Amino acid sequence: LVTGWSMAGCQAYQWAAQYPDFVDAILPFCASAKTSTHNYVFLEGVRAALCADQNWNKGDYDSPPVDGLKAFARVYAGWAFSQTFYRDSLFQEIGYETMEDLLIDWENDHVENWDANNLLAKLATWQASDISVGPLYNGNFKMALKAIRAKTILMPCTQDLYFPPEDNAVEASYIMNAELRPFDSPFGHCAANPGNDSGFEASLERAIGDLLET
Repeated sequence: LVTGWSMAGCQAYQWAAQYPDFVDAILPFCASAKTSTHNYVFLEGVRAALCADQNWNKGDYDSPPVDGLKAFARVYAGWAFSQTFYRDSLFQEIGYETMEDLLIDWENDHVENWDANNLLAKLATWQASDISVGPLYNGNFKMALKAIRAKTILMPCTQDLYFPPEDNAVEASYIMNAELRPFDSPFGHCAANPGNDSGFEASLERAIGDLLET
C-alpha cells in the first residue's frame, strides 16, 4: 500500500503507474495524478508573492527575503482552508483566537522553518507533477491511468480549493479498480493535517483498513 497527502499523494499515483506489477494498493488523499492548470496558476501566485521581496535578488540573496516569505504565507493561507472555514471562524477550533493570529503564525512558520529557494524548488516539483511524463507513457495521461492495476481509493476533500474532487473523478474513470471516496470538510486541503478534522482521520483509517484487508 502506497498512501500520502498532497505531494506525497501525487507520488502514490506515480508508484502505481510506474510499477504496476509491484504496487498492490494506493490511497492518495487531497492529491492528483497530474497538476491541473488551475492548481499551477495558484502556485504561480504564491511564487510571485515570494519573489516580489526587494531582497530576493533572483534567488541569490545575502539575507532571507523575510517580507516575501511572509507574503507567501498569507497568500497560501487563503487557499489552504475553505471559504466556510473563515466564514464560520473555524480557526478558533485549532487554537487561533482571530484570523490575524492564524496569519501571523503562518508567517512565523515560513520565516523560521523555510528557505525561499527550497520553497521554489518544491513549487517547481509540484507544478511538474504528471504521472505520464517519461518514456513509459510519453505524455499519454489516459494511458498512464489505465496502466494502474493497484486497488485504488481516491480520497479528495470536497472543499479543497486546489485538489478538487472533480479532478479525481476523471482519474477514477480511467483506473480499472478505483473508488472515489470524497470527504466533506470546511478545513479544505488542511483537513488532512493531523488534529484538524477527526472525522477525516477516521475515514482515512477506514480506507486504509479496506485496502489492507484485500
